Amino acid sequence: MDLHIRDEGDGPAIVLLHAFPCDGSMWDAQAAALRAAGLRTLVPDLPGFGKSALLTTAPNLEEVVRIVADEIAARGIDRYLLGGLSLGGYLSMAWLRVRSQSVLGLMLCDTKASADGAAAVLNRERIAREVLANPDDSGAILAEAMMPVLVAEDSRANEDIMHRVTSWLDSAAPESVAWYQSAMAQRPDSHGDLARFTGPALVLRGEFDVMCGHDELQSMHDALASSIAVELPGVGHLAATEAPELVSAALVEFVTTQAK
Repeated sequence: MDLHIRDEGDGPAIVLLHAFPCDGSMWDAQAAALRAAGLRTLVPDLPGFGKSALLTTAPNLEEVVRIVADEIAARGIDRYLLGGLSLGGYLSMAWLRVRSQSVLGLMLCDTKASADGAAAVLNRERIAREVLANPDDSGAILAEAMMPVLVAEDSRANEDIMHRVTSWLDSAAPESVAWYQSAMAQRPDSHGDLARFTGPALVLRGEFDVMCGHDELQSMHDALASSIAVELPGVGHLAATEAPELVSAALVEFVTTQAK
């Protein structure tokens, strides 16, 4: 399929997976910092977002992993560090189920290992129905449903942050929104996958992330054999966008001290 990956720099490889419904540009600041620290950064637009075409298969996060992992392998990269935020974190945990041998170290940002409860599944199904029924209003539907939980209240006063997030919401195709809502609703609990991972891990969340609370961070930290837990003050769910310098510093410190 037509998958777009920003592949820049030299050195050990790190793959960064973006949040829903963003694209790979969400990681621009962190990718630049990691390249400056001597890493090769691979940042895909996940299928259906940015410049990448949506999969034609039934919604399934493991299939996204296979597509992206196969493209990375085609570039001659067999093992790499793996990081993801929100949806990117769900995919990173799915990676442990289908491509675990490739993952040298894991960075889970503003995400959770637990499966969706019944209310969350119903909400995803509602959003999927609404955007497909009203494609011209898809961005507004997403903004109403998600903006209060995507971005911390203080960050919503920042015009630059709001412009970036709004542009992602408006650019997301209704078909992609519906596909990923269904795929995320079907994801299993991943604590067992984390428990089987023996490499170094970083678990990070924003202090004001209401989608992925402190208990979720703690449960992932407890499940992992070797992990560091970090909470960033004053930051919400889209930490990489709200506090790019803090997230960049945390990732660089992890890969240079823990994941060598």
